[in-house]
Amino acid sequence: YQPAPLSEKMLPDTFVVQISVLYKVPVIYSIVSGDEKEYFIISSSTGIIRTRKNLKLEDFPVIFNVRATDSSDANIFNQVSVTVEVIDVNDFPPVFPSSLVEARLEENLPPTQIVQLKAQDNDTGRNGFLTYGILSGDRLKFRIDEATGILYSTASFDYEEEPREYQIVIYAEDDGIPEKKRGYCTVIIKITD
Repeated sequence: YQPAPLSEKMLPDTFVVQISVLYKVPVIYSIVSGDEKEYFIISSSTGIIRTRKNLKLEDFPVIFNVRATDSSDANIFNQVSVTVEVIDVNDFPPVFPSSLVEARLEENLPPTQIVQLKAQDNDTGRNGFLTYGILSGDRLKFRIDEATGILYSTASFDYEEEPREYQIVIYAEDDGIPEKKRGYCTVIIKITD
Protein backbone atom coordinates (compact mmCIF):
# COMPACT_ATOMS: atom_id res chain seq x y z
CA TYR A 1 0.00 0.00 0.00
CA GLN A 2 1.20 3.49 -0.83
CA PRO A 3 -1.38 6.08 0.25
CA ALA A 4 -1.25 9.68 -1.00
CA PRO A 5 1.51 11.67 0.72
CA LEU A 6 0.48 13.39 3.94
CA SER A 7 1.16 17.02 4.75
CA GLU A 8 3.58 17.59 7.63
CA LYS A 9 0.76 19.69 9.15
CA MET A 10 -1.68 16.73 9.46
CA LEU A 11 -3.30 16.55 12.85
CA PRO A 12 -3.38 13.39 14.99
CA ASP A 13 -6.26 11.02 14.15
CA THR A 14 -6.12 11.78 10.41
CA PHE A 15 -7.21 8.93 8.10
CA VAL A 16 -4.25 7.45 6.17
CA VAL A 17 -5.45 4.25 4.43
CA GLN A 18 -7.67 1.22 4.95
CA ILE A 19 -6.14 -2.25 4.72
CA SER A 20 -8.53 -5.00 3.68
CA VAL A 21 -8.29 -8.73 3.00
CA LEU A 22 -10.57 -11.17 1.25
CA TYR A 23 -11.15 -13.90 3.82
CA LYS A 24 -14.07 -16.03 4.94
CA VAL A 25 -13.79 -15.36 8.68
CA PRO A 26 -13.12 -12.12 10.61
CA VAL A 27 -9.48 -11.09 10.92
CA ILE A 28 -7.54 -9.02 13.44
CA TYR A 29 -5.38 -6.24 11.99
CA SER A 30 -2.17 -5.11 13.69
CA ILE A 31 0.98 -3.13 12.92
CA VAL A 32 3.82 -5.59 13.52
CA SER A 33 7.02 -3.71 12.58
CA GLY A 34 8.54 -0.62 10.98
CA ASP A 35 6.63 2.05 12.92
CA GLU A 36 9.15 2.37 15.75
CA LYS A 37 8.24 6.01 16.46
CA GLU A 38 4.56 5.04 16.70
CA TYR A 39 3.18 7.55 14.21
CA PHE A 40 0.29 5.27 13.26
CA ILE A 41 -2.54 3.31 14.85
CA ILE A 42 -4.71 0.67 13.19
CA SER A 43 -8.24 -0.43 14.04
CA SER A 44 -7.97 -4.15 14.77
CA SER A 45 -11.43 -4.79 13.30
CA THR A 46 -11.69 -2.42 10.30
CA GLY A 47 -8.05 -2.15 9.14
CA ILE A 48 -8.29 1.67 9.09
CA ILE A 49 -4.92 3.32 9.75
CA ARG A 50 -4.84 6.81 11.29
CA THR A 51 -2.09 9.12 12.48
CA ARG A 52 -1.43 8.90 16.21
CA LYS A 53 0.56 12.15 16.63
CA ASN A 54 2.09 15.09 14.75
CA LEU A 55 4.38 14.08 11.86
CA LYS A 56 8.05 15.09 11.66
CA LEU A 57 9.16 15.51 8.06
CA GLU A 58 12.71 14.25 8.76
CA ASP A 59 11.41 10.84 9.94
CA PHE A 60 9.74 10.00 6.62
CA PRO A 61 9.19 7.99 4.51
CA VAL A 62 8.07 5.33 7.01
CA ILE A 63 7.59 1.76 5.77
CA PHE A 64 5.76 -0.49 8.19
CA ASN A 65 4.15 -3.92 8.09
CA VAL A 66 0.53 -4.73 8.81
CA ARG A 67 -0.60 -8.23 9.66
CA ALA A 68 -4.09 -9.67 9.19
CA THR A 69 -4.54 -12.68 11.48
CA ASP A 70 -7.35 -15.25 11.43
CA SER A 71 -9.48 -14.41 14.49
CA SER A 72 -9.78 -18.09 15.48
CA ASP A 73 -6.23 -19.33 14.61
CA ALA A 74 -3.20 -17.09 15.25
CA ASN A 75 -1.04 -19.32 13.02
CA ILE A 76 -2.97 -18.21 9.93
CA PHE A 77 -2.02 -14.67 8.83
CA ASN A 78 -0.79 -12.56 5.97
CA GLN A 79 1.30 -9.36 5.92
CA VAL A 80 1.54 -6.32 3.70
CA SER A 81 3.85 -3.30 3.79
CA VAL A 82 2.59 0.28 3.91
CA THR A 83 4.78 3.17 2.71
CA VAL A 84 3.84 6.61 3.98
CA GLU A 85 5.50 9.75 2.67
CA VAL A 86 5.18 13.24 4.09
CA ILE A 87 5.44 16.42 2.05
CA ASP A 88 7.01 19.60 3.29
CA VAL A 89 4.55 22.48 3.60
CA ASN A 90 5.70 25.90 2.44
CA ASP A 91 6.09 27.42 5.91
CA PHE A 92 8.42 30.35 5.28
CA PRO A 93 8.53 33.29 2.88
CA PRO A 94 11.88 34.36 1.42
CA VAL A 95 13.60 37.04 3.50
CA PHE A 96 16.26 39.52 2.39
CA PRO A 97 18.95 40.32 5.01
CA SER A 98 17.99 43.98 4.63
CA SER A 99 14.75 45.43 3.27
CA LEU A 100 16.62 48.48 1.97
CA VAL A 101 19.84 48.41 -0.04
CA GLU A 102 21.69 51.46 -1.34
CA ALA A 103 24.01 51.20 -4.33
CA ARG A 104 26.07 53.73 -6.27
CA LEU A 105 26.49 53.70 -10.03
CA GLU A 106 28.89 55.92 -11.93
CA GLU A 107 27.51 57.86 -14.87
CA ASN A 108 28.51 56.97 -18.45
CA LEU A 109 29.21 53.29 -17.69
CA PRO A 110 28.11 50.65 -20.19
CA PRO A 111 25.45 48.22 -18.88
CA THR A 112 26.96 46.72 -15.74
CA GLN A 113 26.38 44.66 -12.60
CA ILE A 114 25.17 46.87 -9.75
CA VAL A 115 24.51 44.61 -6.76
CA GLN A 116 23.76 40.98 -5.95
CA LEU A 117 20.66 40.44 -3.83
CA LYS A 118 20.32 37.21 -1.90
CA ALA A 119 17.25 36.12 0.03
CA GLN A 120 17.04 33.20 2.46
CA ASP A 121 14.19 30.73 2.70
CA ASN A 122 14.08 28.25 5.59
CA ASP A 123 12.04 25.71 3.63
CA THR A 124 13.63 22.77 1.85
CA GLY A 125 13.31 21.43 -1.69
CA ARG A 126 11.18 23.37 -4.14
CA ASN A 127 9.61 25.31 -1.24
CA GLY A 128 13.03 26.91 -0.73
CA PHE A 129 13.97 27.31 -4.42
CA LEU A 130 14.06 31.05 -5.17
CA THR A 131 13.69 33.16 -8.28
CA TYR A 132 14.07 36.94 -8.42
CA GLY A 133 12.17 39.65 -10.27
CA ILE A 134 11.50 43.38 -10.42
CA LEU A 135 8.17 44.33 -8.87
CA SER A 136 8.38 48.06 -9.59
CA GLY A 137 10.85 50.60 -10.88
CA ASP A 138 12.38 51.44 -14.25
CA ARG A 139 12.39 48.11 -16.10
CA LEU A 140 13.87 49.76 -19.19
CA LYS A 141 17.04 50.77 -17.34
CA PHE A 142 17.41 47.83 -14.97
CA ARG A 143 17.05 44.06 -15.08
CA ILE A 144 17.61 41.27 -12.58
CA ASP A 145 18.93 37.78 -13.23
CA GLU A 146 16.07 35.64 -11.98
CA ALA A 147 18.37 32.80 -10.90
CA THR A 148 21.26 34.68 -9.24
CA GLY A 149 19.57 37.85 -7.94
CA ILE A 150 22.17 40.07 -9.62
CA LEU A 151 20.77 43.51 -10.53
CA TYR A 152 22.15 45.04 -13.73
CA SER A 153 21.83 48.37 -15.48
CA THR A 154 20.79 48.03 -19.12
CA ALA A 155 21.83 51.53 -20.20
CA SER A 156 24.37 54.20 -19.31
CA PHE A 157 23.30 57.14 -17.17
CA ASP A 158 24.00 60.87 -17.44
CA TYR A 159 24.42 62.55 -14.06
CA GLU A 160 23.55 66.00 -15.43
CA GLU A 161 20.61 65.08 -17.68
CA GLU A 162 18.72 62.30 -15.88
CA PRO A 163 17.36 61.55 -12.40
CA ARG A 164 20.17 61.00 -9.91
CA GLU A 165 18.29 58.39 -7.92
CA TYR A 166 16.23 55.34 -8.86
CA GLN A 167 14.12 53.15 -6.62
CA ILE A 168 13.64 49.51 -7.64
CA VAL A 169 11.54 47.02 -5.65
CA ILE A 170 12.87 43.48 -6.01
CA TYR A 171 11.04 40.31 -5.00
CA ALA A 172 12.29 36.81 -4.27
CA GLU A 173 9.66 34.13 -4.87
CA ASP A 174 9.82 30.51 -3.76
CA ASP A 175 8.42 27.59 -5.77
CA GLY A 176 6.21 26.57 -2.88
CA ILE A 177 3.34 24.16 -2.59
CA PRO A 178 0.44 24.80 -2.26
CA GLU A 179 1.18 28.50 -2.84
CA LYS A 180 4.28 30.49 -3.67
CA LYS A 181 5.52 33.04 -1.14
CA ARG A 182 7.43 36.28 -1.75
CA GLY A 183 9.84 38.52 0.11
CA TYR A 184 10.70 42.08 -0.91
CA CYS A 185 13.66 44.43 -0.93
CA THR A 186 13.94 48.06 -2.09
CA VAL A 187 17.13 49.09 -3.90
CA ILE A 188 18.01 52.78 -4.06
CA ILE A 189 20.48 53.40 -6.89
CA LYS A 190 22.34 56.71 -6.74
CA ILE A 191 24.00 57.91 -9.94
CA THR A 192 27.37 59.51 -9.22
CA ASP A 193 29.20 62.21 -11.12
